[in-house]
Amino acid sequence: MRLPAGWCGVFGLKPSGGRVPIDPAYYGRVAGPITRSVADAALMMAALVQADTRDYMSLPPEDLDWRIEPAKLAGLRIGVLMEAGSGYPTSAPTRAAVEKAARDFAAAGAVVEPLAPFLTPDMVDGLDRFWRMRALVDFRATPPERRAKILPFIRAWGESAADFSGETIFHGFSQMLVMRKAAVAATLPYDFVISPTAPLTAFAAGLASPSDDPLHPFPHICFTVAFNMSEQPAASINCGYSEEGLPIGLQIIGRRFDDLGVLRVAAAFEAMRASAARPWPEPPSRAQ
Repeated sequence: MRLPAGWCGVFGLKPSGGRVPIDPAYYGRVAGPITRSVADAALMMAALVQADTRDYMSLPPEDLDWRIEPAKLAGLRIGVLMEAGSGYPTSAPTRAAVEKAARDFAAAGAVVEPLAPFLTPDMVDGLDRFWRMRALVDFRATPPERRAKILPFIRAWGESAADFSGETIFHGFSQMLVMRKAAVAATLPYDFVISPTAPLTAFAAGLASPSDDPLHPFPHICFTVAFNMSEQPAASINCGYSEEGLPIGLQIIGRRFDDLGVLRVAAAFEAMRASAARPWPEPPSRAQ
């Protein structure tokens, strides 16, 4: 939800893990809304959080009031994560846009502090290796006529796991918990954390990954992936544009289960940046 939302200049919410039932359930797998506004996402959440017993990992349904109001930012302690610790470095336009957002939060009375990177290449590379093997197992269970339709990039990525050892796979699987522990420990001192949604703006639509390299597929996900593993709610909201006019996403992360808090802080930021927001594209007229 966050990466496409950030690259398209819209709002995306990744709820707390298990908040929205999903089938099949899996570690870090979540579903949530992508909308034009924070209020629309909140309205969708009211429907999406209904109970569904097919998701055996879902949270117990709660009677939450999704009619959110912007948060009062004064006194909130907000950490600012400007580098993920792995993957691509933050581009200059992205850094400038997120730093501007941090100044806006500070001007509204929040206590804004830098947050040191906590992700490591070993966490991301280990997770990548485990996911490759998971994909390879799925490939092998797929009938040949369907397997031939898999994107070549994805096939090359998964098939590269064929010679991985059991030790390699176990180490990769364990990085989900290592990443989870690191994310929770790093963000615990703060009410909320902000960061870039991605370190760079949108890449060519024909590519499966901005790296275009199946053996180095994930350098763009390092600001978001840890919060999938930690099951913390996180949103992406537009905070600026590159010189080429490409949108830049601001990620807002909350403590686990504080989905309403993330929405309220996002609504407050949405109100602050209202004057700088660009109009939505209009469809071409029939005359054109």
